[in-house]
Amino acid sequence: MLQKKKIIVGVCGSIAAYKAAVFIRLLIKQGAEVRVVMTASASDFITPLTLATVAKSPALSKFEKNKDGEWNNHVELGLWADLLVIAPATANTIGKMANGLCDNLLLATYLSARCPVLIAPAMDLDMYQHPAVKKNIESLISFGNQIIHAEYGELASGLVGTGRMAEPEHIVSFIKDGFLESMDLTGKNVLITAGPTHEAIDPVRFIGNHSSGKMGYAIAEEMAGRGAKVHLVSGPSSQKISHGNIYKVNVNSANQMYEACSEVFASSDIVVLSAAVADYKPSVYFDQKVKKKDEELQISLVKTIDIAASLGKEKKYGQIIVGFALETENEIDNAGQKLDKKNFDFIVLNSLNDQGAGFGHDTNKITIIDRDNKPKKFKLKSKKEVATDIVNEVVTHINR
Repeated sequence: MLQKKKIIVGVCGSIAAYKAAVFIRLLIKQGAEVRVVMTASASDFITPLTLATVAKSPALSKFEKNKDGEWNNHVELGLWADLLVIAPATANTIGKMANGLCDNLLLATYLSARCPVLIAPAMDLDMYQHPAVKKNIESLISFGNQIIHAEYGELASGLVGTGRMAEPEHIVSFIKDGFLESMDLTGKNVLITAGPTHEAIDPVRFIGNHSSGKMGYAIAEEMAGRGAKVHLVSGPSSQKISHGNIYKVNVNSANQMYEACSEVFASSDIVVLSAAVADYKPSVYFDQKVKKKDEELQISLVKTIDIAASLGKEKKYGQIIVGFALETENEIDNAGQKLDKKNFDFIVLNSLNDQGAGFGHDTNKITIIDRDNKPKKFKLKSKKEVATDIVNEVVTHINR
């Protein structure tokens, strides 16, 4: 599973640094390509020469020129890696990572990394239980990082408790069985649209709908959590993102959403069009607020751009496009027609006739229809669980 995987091992100043040599050796034996980035204090516990020898590549620690006259480039390192593992991770480095500090090459690489990040803490038991350390670890988890928690045993201080860095064999096992296995979208670029669009009538009024964006945001988090780099184009929504692999672009109108999608569509492997785009917009925009005068106000409407159909025409070989349909009648037939017309690989059907589904709810009940026209019906679930079902279907299509 680790054959040809590109892994950066970050080593911090801890007595557990000696384990890094064993860990790197195990990765190399599994066929991984390893680069080492050390903090300055790490060299007080293990020499760069030792780590460079087992890694079969230089152990980097400074922003300095290498033997070829090139600068050690944290951006290049962050783009190169399939996985960044910081083992051991000290309380000091964990605190800096959690707060976006950047005063060494390892931290700069972490902030530049687009790959999954695995952190193996190592410290004395009282430090590991300190509220500040716990808070910092919780922050790192909220960013989408994975923690392989410290283990119980005798510590360098002579105390016995939880704080030992996980054994190298345990970390490798975690990577193989519990981490990279779930990162089935690593290296994939994903475009997701979410939320409503607001089509302006005047500076204070618009035509829109009740979409909250919850479904699209849940899909973005699920995609990012499985290793994808996500470009989220969102209409007006109060939803928040927490994963560092999600880049969000805010838009208002259908035209703005289409333009934002067009910029990245060609480079996207997977496209999920979950936004509830307004079908019509006012034919005329009033620069000033429309005053209340008569009993009736008539506004002429024109169609908005059909984002799904437009992108579907540009679809290239190997791209996967997922559409959504919200229906109130003839649900399966209407969704099937939309699937064909807009060149989707599969479509996610919501029915407003299902209680707890549709706009605004924390739950959803979906039916997935693909090119084989065999509907897959799912029970009412939380939108997070529904997002997992949808992404699982995407992975199934990738592996066909």
